[in-house]
Amino acid sequence: MYTTINEDGVLNNYATQPQVYCAEYPAIWEQRNYVIQGAIATMFVTALVLVAFAVS
Repeated sequence: MYTTINEDGVLNNYATQPQVYCAEYPAIWEQRNYVIQGAIATMFVTALVLVAFAVS
C-alpha cells in the first residue's frame, strides 16, 4: 500500500492500482456464442411476457 505523510503529520493511504490492459476483439467462435446466448435470452424473455399475459 502506498502511504504518504503531509506536513501536518496526516497519513494518506492509497490503494494499489490494477494493471491496465486493452481489450481484444472477440474471435469468430466467441461472436457466435454471443449470438446464441442473445437468442436464448430473447426467447426466455418472450416466454416470460407471454406467460404473464396468459396468467393475467
